[in-house]
Parts: sequence; structure tokens; C-alpha cells
Amino acid sequence: MKIIFAGTPEFAAVALKSLHDAGHEIVLVLTQPDRPAGRGMQLQASAVKQFALAHNMPVAQPISLRLDGKYPEIAQDAHALLHATPHDVMVVAAYGLILPLSVLTIPPRGCLNIHGSLLPRWRGAAPIHRAIEAGDLETGITIMQMDQGLDTGAMLLIEKCPIAETDTTASLHDKLATLGGTMIVEALQKLEADALPATPQPDDGVTYAAKISKEEAALDFTLPAEVLARKIRAFNPFPAAFAPFGGVTLKIWSAQVVANDGAHPAGTIISADPHHDVIVACGEGALRLTELQKPGGKRLPAADFLRAFPMQGGKFD
Repeated sequence: MKIIFAGTPEFAAVALKSLHDAGHEIVLVLTQPDRPAGRGMQLQASAVKQFALAHNMPVAQPISLRLDGKYPEIAQDAHALLHATPHDVMVVAAYGLILPLSVLTIPPRGCLNIHGSLLPRWRGAAPIHRAIEAGDLETGITIMQMDQGLDTGAMLLIEKCPIAETDTTASLHDKLATLGGTMIVEALQKLEADALPATPQPDDGVTYAAKISKEEAALDFTLPAEVLARKIRAFNPFPAAFAPFGGVTLKIWSAQVVANDGAHPAGTIISADPHHDVIVACGEGALRLTELQKPGGKRLPAADFLRAFPMQGGKFD
């Protein structure tokens, strides 16, 4: 099939590669404009753009597709390009721009979205983070027919994926990206054969995965240890859980729930030695912090971290 693909991060690049490897013709790639990144804040192309250029795919990077938005002339040019590019279907994965109805109605076979949750649970921007944070035991991929709503379109294919107790957003992202790439190829095969029935989403079980803010990654040790452990996994790699200690802000990259006799106030360092990592009291239970990072430093196992940053007898602010 002739495909217009819209996506930006690595999650989308995996799907684009799957479509390319399956022999589909990618006639146009839409992706977000280059963004400053790294210490030098140099403009960097998205993962999707890098793959597209490496495989001689035409790329467009409009900052808006809304004709009634802030940049109507740019949106008009983008619409003209879409109309002028012969294609069968549009595939969308973590694009990052709203697709108005004026775009959704252009592709003859519609717009298919690769969404990283089992809809209608976790509609919205951060379904992988929120599933881990909430303690969900499973998630998955939904291939959805896009409509004007926020991830409200009819479901075309669904596959489940278990969430391991050790999964972070990084590890679960990679699993779901691979699954999504496989499923979109299957979905297009069925679409070509007119064998892709659409099922409306149920009204029950709707939840929203709000965009992640850096502020919510702050750890409050008055909360139960299990809640904090999920937050640490959910915010790894971004924005990274953190907590102030001794006048500096430490990033906490991994932790395990352990027992606590309740004799220590929340936030108190119960133990801090290379043999037992860093154990901190919580509102319920305790956390063993196993990987930490100080400002300007590297991510280190707790044993190595403690050699340069003693914490025994201290308390998180």
C-alpha cells in the first residue's frame, strides 16, 4: 500500500521500519520540527526523520495542521501536500500534533493510529508511564481508526503485553514499540483484504494518561513504598524520580520495596552502606535505593555512589 506516515520518537520509528521492511511504499513522512537537544542544545532530527532520510523517504515538518490555528498558512501548505500526494492510508504513531477532521478525511482508507495501551484505558499522551505508575499488570497495543476525539476511535486490532515487576517505562516502551510494528503490518494486510472490522470502544473503563510533568517526579516519602517504587519505574528514563538530600537534588533510578519496623520517620535513612544499598523509611514500608545520581554526576549503583556521597544518618528533605 501507499502510506503517509506521521510520527516522531523512537516508538514511531520502529513502526516505520516495520512498514518499510514489509514492502509498503512510504510516499511521505510527517514528523515534528527538529528540536534542540544535548548539552550543546544543537538542533536534532527526530528518530522518524533520521530513518526516513536514511531510506530516501520524503519528509515534511509542519508545526501545525490546524487551518484555524496559530499558523494557518503552514497548515494550508501541509493540506495541499497531503492532497497532492497519492496514497491509500495514513499511519500515525506518537506524532505529537493534533490531526483535525480536515486531515483525517483525506486518506481514502482512513487514518490508523498505533496506541500504547489497551483502549479505552489510558487514552492520551503518556499511556506507558501511567500504566506502570498505576500498578497495572498488563497493557498492550491498540490499532485504532482515528476520529476527532482523544483516542476515542474504533478499535481494529488489540494485543496484550504483561507488565513485569521490574519494567520501567524504557523497557516497556521497547516491548510495545516492537509489538506495534508487528501489529500495524498485520492491520494493513487485513485492510487490503477488507478483513479489518472496527469495534467501537466501550463506555466503561475509560482513563486518561495525562502528559508527564517534571514536578510530579518528586518523591514524597510519606507515601507507601510500593507507590514510590512504581513512580521510580514509571519516570525512568524521563523525567527521572528525584528527592532533595543534604542540600542537593538526587535522582533515584531504581529501587526495591523492603520491610520497615516503623521505628523511623518517613524519609529517614535507615541504612547506607555498600552491602545493603540505601534503605529509606517510607509512610508504609521502606525502599532500598539501588541506583542514584547526584547533580553533574553519573548514574551509579548504590555501593559506588556511597563511596563519594555518604548518606548514613541523614534524611531526605
